[in-house]
Amino acid sequence: MTAMKKVAIFMPAALSALLLWAAFPPLGETANVAFALVPLLVVARLCSPKRSALLWFVGGFLFWFGTLSWMPAIIKNNGPWPLVVLGWAGLAAACAGYFALYGWMTARVWRRWRRWGLLAEPILWAGCEWMRATLFTGFAWNFLGTAVGQVPSLATPARLGGVYLVSALVVLLNGVFATLACRVIAGMRRGAGPAETANCGKWRRQLIRSAETAVPLAVILLVFWLSQPGNPRLSTPNSQLLRVALVQRNAPCIFSAGRQRENPYEAYGQLLEVAAVARPDLVVWGESGMSEFGRVDGERARLAAAHFSEMLGGAALLAGGDWVEDGRYHNAAALYSGTNAVQLYAKQHLVPFGEYIPFDKWIPALQKLSPIGVSLWPGEAKVFRLTIHGRDAPESRSVALAPIICYEDTDPTLSRAAARLGAQAIVLITNDSWFSLSNEAVQHASQAVLRAIETGLPVIRVGNSGVTGVIDGTGRARWLSDGDGKTLVDAPGTMVETVQVPASPALTPYSRVGDWPLLALFAIALPFVFVIPRKEIP
Repeated sequence: MTAMKKVAIFMPAALSALLLWAAFPPLGETANVAFALVPLLVVARLCSPKRSALLWFVGGFLFWFGTLSWMPAIIKNNGPWPLVVLGWAGLAAACAGYFALYGWMTARVWRRWRRWGLLAEPILWAGCEWMRATLFTGFAWNFLGTAVGQVPSLATPARLGGVYLVSALVVLLNGVFATLACRVIAGMRRGAGPAETANCGKWRRQLIRSAETAVPLAVILLVFWLSQPGNPRLSTPNSQLLRVALVQRNAPCIFSAGRQRENPYEAYGQLLEVAAVARPDLVVWGESGMSEFGRVDGERARLAAAHFSEMLGGAALLAGGDWVEDGRYHNAAALYSGTNAVQLYAKQHLVPFGEYIPFDKWIPALQKLSPIGVSLWPGEAKVFRLTIHGRDAPESRSVALAPIICYEDTDPTLSRAAARLGAQAIVLITNDSWFSLSNEAVQHASQAVLRAIETGLPVIRVGNSGVTGVIDGTGRARWLSDGDGKTLVDAPGTMVETVQVPASPALTPYSRVGDWPLLALFAIALPFVFVIPRKEIP
């Protein structure tokens, strides 16, 4: 085999990787998802399972290595570059392993069951995404459906089946194009002209060929119709208004070299001056926002919260920091309101090798390897009760806010659990300054759009260095921007938004049922991968 042919073998993998990478931020070419997987789907249909797995792994590795290109940004925050590069490549390879698994399974289905593969492709893809997000603490970043969320009107099926359903529909559409591509390839191999190709076969074969493209498109349209917010079962009840001040301080990472200390009272005071006139009901700072005032449940933190609350006419303050309970360290969020009252939430989904080292609770010596110096413990889902005393209304009212921290907005199960606890809005606080001057913050912000659509709840998002803004229950976002209308990242700023909070939010179908329908279909599809039919299907 010549060198040129060896290179050509990997062209489908490289092409799919490039198209898929461009579909996500920073480029955000959303239309690419409609055909990005076509080259590799054709490979799965025409090649052996072994070769299909290899090419899917190569394509997956190229995609993940490119989409995670923000990881080296941590080197400037004293991250040792050999370990950072090793972690970058290792994580890309681990995620590419799920691509390889998918390529192998899909190829087996097509070789053994022929046209059943068209139905199996989207189910197997959604199942592989679920495994990637769940197994070994999971890495729930950049689902295929997340790219669709950049155009919220196209991601409405998430209300029915979460981001996995959106991903499945995208793969189904790619499968239609892959079917057409395979027919063209088959025609070229036979050397049939257009007239001969159009007239070959009997009416039954022609009917099946038509159904292979018409039925998937009909399914996609039906799901979109069922998922529209105008559907009475999906409509949201009356809403109440919540005025929120979002503060993006852009404090440097606590590990950054040459970090300059600044007076936090002055820094936050300057940012809050513009919000004082609006008299907000709630002020939100980013993750670690209270770290300079001690632990979030300490006296210094309470006094600082009371100071800024008085400055803003009695507004409540929600911010993140450290919390120690019974000797266990937590990454926490705190809501300060009323007469020095504080409500606390501990982050549930911790990041391995960032907030803890696997097995370090049983082997304490491993905790020395933690970049933050301690091993954190996970918490439980919780809803804060914010009481707003009448300003525009004569009586006080209560709003249920579900706090989540940083990476937790990538995990659909956490937002779903918040909705089931009665949350009226989700408040996400994060600190992406570890990856400042990279595209990580913009990629991270896109994850939260699907959480809003899935639950039908507004998401109030504050990043220490960006991206900061409000996403309504349909996925439409309003981001903090500069004077030119560009999303503000790696710079300080404040925005005041009036958020429409549903008074009595109805659970979306996904919030009610979760991922069980997907898992059931995945379980049904798996036997088609491993079981050999008695007779070859014509």
